[in-house]
Amino acid sequence: MDKYANIKNFAKPKFKAVTGVSPSTFEAMVEVLRTAYAAAHNKGGRHRALTVENMLLLTLEYIYEYRTQECIGATYGLHKTNVGEVIKWVENVLITSGLFDLPGKKALVDPVTEIEVIVVDTSETPIQRPTHRQRRYYSGKKNSIQ
Repeated sequence: MDKYANIKNFAKPKFKAVTGVSPSTFEAMVEVLRTAYAAAHNKGGRHRALTVENMLLLTLEYIYEYRTQECIGATYGLHKTNVGEVIKWVENVLITSGLFDLPGKKALVDPVTEIEVIVVDTSETPIQRPTHRQRRYYSGKKNSIQ
């Protein structure tokens, strides 16, 4: 399935609305990924079922839309384990390239730095609680049970 072929001719605003990045940023990411993919497969080996563009698009869908890996796998015809491997590889390559880093804490405080976007992770994480043999008045603090 080539989902990238469906969106590559979109206008810039629509492309950014779908992927979360501008077309120029997308192309820069693709070039970094192509270089890393060629280096990893220069001696042969099995190639992935997806093109580099679709691997990046898959990763952006995971990050931008918060879809589950199971759902993305169904869309691309992959198992959720393969989706996780693709996401991990794409993220690692883009991070190690150093071209797509967000500014650190010091840059946020520096008044000279001009910041376009601030990203805040607001995802909720469920916390497992004991379901039985738990006193109703237990506060959760260490050593508070008498």
